[in-house]
Amino acid sequence: MLILIHKIAKSNHSMKRILIFSTAYLPMQGGAELAVNDIASRVIDCEFNLICARLRRDLPKNEKIGRVDIFRVGFGSKIDKILLPFLGFLAARKIYKQQKSKIILWGIMASWGSLAALVFKIFYPQVSFLLTLQEGDAKEYIMRGRWGFISLSWRWLLKKADFVQTISNYLAKTARSFGYKGKIEIVPNGVNLNNYDLGIGNYELRKRMGIGDEEKVVITVSRLAEKNGIGDLIKAFKLLVAKYHISVKLLILGSGLLESKLKKQVENLDLKAKIIFLGDIPNNEVPEYLALADIFVRPSLSEGLGTAFLEAMAAGVPIVGTWVGGIPDFLSDYETGLFCEINNPESAAEKINLLLNDEILRKKLIFNSQKLIKEKYDWNKIAKKMGDIFNKLSA
Repeated sequence: MLILIHKIAKSNHSMKRILIFSTAYLPMQGGAELAVNDIASRVIDCEFNLICARLRRDLPKNEKIGRVDIFRVGFGSKIDKILLPFLGFLAARKIYKQQKSKIILWGIMASWGSLAALVFKIFYPQVSFLLTLQEGDAKEYIMRGRWGFISLSWRWLLKKADFVQTISNYLAKTARSFGYKGKIEIVPNGVNLNNYDLGIGNYELRKRMGIGDEEKVVITVSRLAEKNGIGDLIKAFKLLVAKYHISVKLLILGSGLLESKLKKQVENLDLKAKIIFLGDIPNNEVPEYLALADIFVRPSLSEGLGTAFLEAMAAGVPIVGTWVGGIPDFLSDYETGLFCEINNPESAAEKINLLLNDEILRKKLIFNSQKLIKEKYDWNKIAKKMGDIFNKLSA
């Protein structure tokens, strides 16, 4: 670590220095990690150092991915994230003393990583602290989860943050409800539009998965967790087959704690021939699967924003979602997608059936949603907004 810190100390002092705190980072992929990478690759007048928990022994303690210099702390085990507030602070202090220049702290989510930034802010109050909120949990869980520790963490972090950036109006309101009175800016996660100019779906990929020429395809890209409502989607799919008699397959991309339970549900509903679990697909390959789909559906119970919806919209796939969290920021009913009711498989099945049978509506939703993505969610535009925030904090 000391060698890499020494190299950083010799780097260009005219650049703004952003010290990022995250619980994990690439190659461990989540929406937050991918967002940091996309922003850092585009904001070229900043240098980015990142401190995170090591979590796995096969991950190097120091490396550079893209434009981000990474410092992983801990022993390569799950306990590393609990140690992160202390070990991360010590690593940050070494970097700060070596650089001998102004830095900006950037905490990613109200997480173990951001708690390390909080400790640093307590010891070095003159350093600006930017907190990004992009949690997908329901407010009830934030208030009561982990025996109240999550709520307490939010309050600590918001008390010390100089600036809060959220990815949705919902999270901005949540921050205010926790008593935050400082500066807030809503800057959503974005989409790399170059990845979604694929045209028609890959015939060989369809054939490999056993999808017939006339079969329709419904897709979801979701962590297999309770909040994403995949169990409700499977129930809705049973209705599509039994009630509406549609020739259709469901592709489920993602993994999670509920995987075994969901596969058992599929088996009990006699849907094994209709539903394909594909597991984790590399992020750069997801557009190829979206290009096969007729509809994207995720009947979420909670959602910070829902980047998977944005990616589907960019790919020209009409979406069905619920009125929760940040989804209303981009889903306007019968304009950019369709709303179904929360915890209501029949409602989801009805909206899927409607989209599969109304080509005029489909084309309208596709046109409007792709226009919205280009105007508001292009990563190049998002990165510029983040660069503006860094400029404000370095002034």
